[in-house]
Amino acid sequence: MFFELALEDLTQAADLFRPIYDGTDRVDGWWAEAYTPEVGWALGDGLEHGDDPAWDAVEADALYDLLEREVIPKFYTRDEKGIPTAWVKRMRESMARLTPRFSAERTVREYTEQHYLPAATAYRERAADKGAVGRQMVNWRQALEQQWATLRFGDVKVQTKGKQHVYEVQVYLNDLDPKAVRVELYADGMNGGEPVRQEMKSVGQLAGASGRTVYRVAVSATRSATDYTARVIPHCGGAAVPLEEAHILWQR
Repeated sequence: MFFELALEDLTQAADLFRPIYDGTDRVDGWWAEAYTPEVGWALGDGLEHGDDPAWDAVEADALYDLLEREVIPKFYTRDEKGIPTAWVKRMRESMARLTPRFSAERTVREYTEQHYLPAATAYRERAADKGAVGRQMVNWRQALEQQWATLRFGDVKVQTKGKQHVYEVQVYLNDLDPKAVRVELYADGMNGGEPVRQEMKSVGQLAGASGRTVYRVAVSATRSATDYTARVIPHCGGAAVPLEEAHILWQR
């Protein structure tokens, strides 16, 4: 069953990205992710050229040049035993590096471990006790839908103390349960790295109406204080956010 689900998902993904691939002149398909000089060859400059016949001619010349100068010599240059050693070396390197990453076995295993099994576990948890957890999630989503438009940020304070930036923000939750959301500080990743997502902790409610709650967090001052932005996102134990609940409120 899991294998059939994975193949169906892969087919849908291929159909989704095929128009993008067809409209570009990038390295062929998955080879854009896999290519290194140690495992094979590649054509193109990574830019889009549309249906330009002149560029087709450039790539055709590059292909013949690559075959003549690199591919064919590597295959036909043999040692005293008749073995094309350079070709075999690249073939082995390709198999060692690429087989574990680009295989149906790896894909099905990851789909199963990271998606299908967790989804089956979540279903059992939500269905237990006559769907008690499921009802809680439905109520949670309904509350978000009714109250989200009323949420807003209040004052935002930032102080740099030594090696840390200390952020303090006010959030008007109105009638929404504070446990239904997560307030966090966000910054884009650097040099292709993962984004920074630091949860802000509630330090109490201010007097008055509108559920005005103060949140605070300290982060490293190795980055500029302006790199970070506070935001509110839905939160519920066991829920897949943003897959199941995509609301988001940014501090502006």
